[in-house]
Amino acid sequence: MKIVIIHGQNHKGSTYMAARALADKVGGQIQEFFLPRDFGHPCTGCTTCFRTELSHCPHYEQLEPLAEAMLESDLIILDSPVYVYHASGQMMSFLDHFGTWWVVHRPRPEMSRKQAVAISTAAGGGMKSTARDMADSLEMWGIRKVYRLGFGVQATKPSEIPAGIRRKIDRKTSSLARRIQQNHGKTGCNPRARLWFSLMRFAHKHFAPMEPDYGYWEEQGWHQGNRPWRSQIEHMHETPEK
Repeated sequence: MKIVIIHGQNHKGSTYMAARALADKVGGQIQEFFLPRDFGHPCTGCTTCFRTELSHCPHYEQLEPLAEAMLESDLIILDSPVYVYHASGQMMSFLDHFGTWWVVHRPRPEMSRKQAVAISTAAGGGMKSTARDMADSLEMWGIRKVYRLGFGVQATKPSEIPAGIRRKIDRKTSSLARRIQQNHGKTGCNPRARLWFSLMRFAHKHFAPMEPDYGYWEEQGWHQGNRPWRSQIEHMHETPEK
């Protein structure tokens, strides 16, 4: 199994520990990126990606390795510590660059064969809202199954985490790893993305076409009977949008 982890911070703290523990238990080829070290550009709101393609983004040269790694993976793990009850600014800036991947625009059929996990930790609270920040994009990319994990670690570094909480992290990551292994190789689409896909398909049929989204859907056959989650893997795009 190919696993890519996008860490929403540069340091290897409690969040890194939980994400890496899960990936190691799932097993396979693991590739890691750290934000902002490996990508640190905020989206400028130029709308170039929406008007043309993601590859025309002014930050694409640095973004491309991360985009390709996610497209080639079987499992995507996004993690972030809680920053004022939300994901880190660098994680949100990273996700801002993938608006065209949302199912209401130009979703990638590759997502239908993937699983993903949003992981957050904090000394106190805010884990749910932080995981939701990341899960919003993962779900709206059309990933088949998206899981969320949050841990209140009552510490500022891994060595200070109480033994009971360490056991809880071990137990939950082990359980989730088994679920991910059992679901590996399946295809489909999560219910939220499927609903929004249907709504946008209706809009395409009843309102003026918006390009280049409309043309992309037409090329994929989604205005007819085809769907992103029914596309055969061998017919999927092998590289990010050109």
